[in-house]
Amino acid sequence: MFQLFGTFQRYRFSYDGLTARFDKAKARLEMVEAAIKDKQSRQVTIEAYLETLKAQDTLVERFEPSLWCALLDFVTVYSKEDVRFTFKDGTEIRA
Repeated sequence: MFQLFGTFQRYRFSYDGLTARFDKAKARLEMVEAAIKDKQSRQVTIEAYLETLKAQDTLVERFEPSLWCALLDFVTVYSKEDVRFTFKDGTEIRA
């Protein structure tokens, strides 16, 4: 009977170790998949912006609302001296 209990303990110890490794690998996989999705989304946004630029007949010499909207995601005004422009690729510039 004790021999069976010892076998079960070894099995349980091994199972717990493998389960912990699996959970860790699964969490890492989910993080990597999320990062890939984010990069793919950014790529689509950047490609759309580049297509908008390519559609221009001439160099951009004045403000173009369509280009602005294609490039910029949002502007955050924290104060008169702290205005931040966040682009669709995630880049933030403090002006």
